[in-house]
Amino acid sequence: MTVMSVSRLRRLPRAFVFGAAILIASVIVATFPSAFAPYDPLAMDYVNLLAPPSAAHPFGTDNFGRDVLSRVIHAYTIDMQIALFATLFPFIFGTIVGAIVGYVGGVTESIFGRVVDAVITFPFLVLVIAIVSVLGPGLINMYIAIGVVGWVFYARIIAAEVKVQKRLDYADAGRAMGYTHARIVFRHLLPNAITPAVVYWMTDMALAILLGSSLGYLGLGAQPPAAEWGVQIADGKNFMATAWWISVFPGFAIVLTGLGFSLLGDGLAEILRGRK
Repeated sequence: MTVMSVSRLRRLPRAFVFGAAILIASVIVATFPSAFAPYDPLAMDYVNLLAPPSAAHPFGTDNFGRDVLSRVIHAYTIDMQIALFATLFPFIFGTIVGAIVGYVGGVTESIFGRVVDAVITFPFLVLVIAIVSVLGPGLINMYIAIGVVGWVFYARIIAAEVKVQKRLDYADAGRAMGYTHARIVFRHLLPNAITPAVVYWMTDMALAILLGSSLGYLGLGAQPPAAEWGVQIADGKNFMATAWWISVFPGFAIVLTGLGFSLLGDGLAEILRGRK
């Protein structure tokens, strides 16, 4: 690493550095869980049921004798997928819709406003649970439910930013030069308006993990015996007095990963503000 690259790294916000470090480690664990997990996450050991943390099982075992540490590690794969897949479609679709709405305005903006009002009238979690209940439990249906609702928030952010950008001189210059509306929107306005949506995306990934874990706890997300943090917490809810480790360690993993996304989002916002 050169002196210049070290100097640039030191100038990065601490929140960004710590968040990136947590998420890089999380991605590595999620990609190669078997390299870090000491046991098969589904292997049952009836000799060591509800065994407390020890040298052999650092996070203890659950009521089926499964190693909690191995299940927490393998759960990174599912929960990091949830963070990405639950937010990718809302981010892309919401960005496109918001850019069009913000640029066109008029009746289109009025209709979009009514859609936003209809969605935000109900709590987000209630809407997602209702949709998943209709479609049935499972990760795919959870992604569909989040996508149906979640795109609205991205669209609202982008629409507001594009409305500001289209009034600036460079947008007028593009129209005067005869650029198509699509070129003005997607090549000029959107790159200058997308920053708040990207920052929100980082935070939304953290919320997606919490939502996925909540639905897993309720039996509407990942299904047992899958290693997923919400499922693990649900497995241990009846043993909190005698085997707290079944639920506590997955909960700690949720907090740590969510903190990584939050710190990265805060650091990214600080970097982008400094460039303006």
